[in-house]
Amino acid sequence: MSIIIKPIVTEKVTRESELSNRFGFVVNKKANKVEIKKAVEAAYGVTVVEVNTMNVRPDRSVKYTKSGLISGKTNSYKKAIVQVKEGDTIDFYNNI
Repeated sequence: MSIIIKPIVTEKVTRESELSNRFGFVVNKKANKVEIKKAVEAAYGVTVVEVNTMNVRPDRSVKYTKSGLISGKTNSYKKAIVQVKEGDTIDFYNNI
């Protein structure tokens, strides 16, 4: 089971990483905080201080077209915000 799916690179998470060493990840829905902590420490070689998780609900939308109403939704996912020890950092751009 792959716990970390991908990092979240948005303006809000990037600001949090610069100000308070907090990084965001999309993680497996069934992973708990202890598993997420171990996976981040193993993958990036940092010391994790705190893990906050949240389940993001799907966004639903309705479009009015010539052929009628079309409804859709995005996928739901689990998001983890990980705070690392002061002095440690995670570089998402080193493989580019």
